[in-house]
Amino acid sequence: MSALVWRRDNPPYEGRWALSGGFIQLEEDLPAAAARVLAERAGLPGAPVHLEQLQTYGYPDRDPRQRVVSVAYLGLAPDLPAPTEAHMSWQPVASLTSMAFDHRRIMLDGVERARAKLEYTSLGAAFCPSEFTVAELRRVYEIVWGRPLDPRNFHRKVTKTEGFLMPTGRTTTRDGGRPAMLHRRGPAVLLHPPMLRV
Repeated sequence: MSALVWRRDNPPYEGRWALSGGFIQLEEDLPAAAARVLAERAGLPGAPVHLEQLQTYGYPDRDPRQRVVSVAYLGLAPDLPAPTEAHMSWQPVASLTSMAFDHRRIMLDGVERARAKLEYTSLGAAFCPSEFTVAELRRVYEIVWGRPLDPRNFHRKVTKTEGFLMPTGRTTTRDGGRPAMLHRRGPAVLLHPPMLRV
């Protein structure tokens, strides 16, 4: 998992990574502002990104310069191109141990939200291309949850969960080995039974 960050070149927290952000315009609602800022900073206009409000952060001492309230958004997508703004960068979450302001807390809240939502929603497929194999979906779960999963148990669970995956009738050999069935994200939003990470 990666986060879109930039290295601050001014105090406070000069030289530290910070999450990308921006200001809301008068005519925008919050989701539109989040989508615009992501498109501008990452160069992703129209990209298939799942974007949802994470949390509002507003405790008094989060910015030493002034009182700041931030509405954080979590964006999830498959492999993304390098950002178009030169100072922006996709960095692995695990490498971002020291960040500006409370941005590490915000990032970790987002990681935990993604981990939890993979248990009970079909959100894992948002990390995949439009057609994907069960092995590619399993890799998403392994990356987000941070641990290996038994391939046979995972295959059984995802293919038996009603509405999670829709077979395309086509196969691919892009994973190497024998041909694997391609799937699309099904109509289910909530998974029953859930995919527990225990």
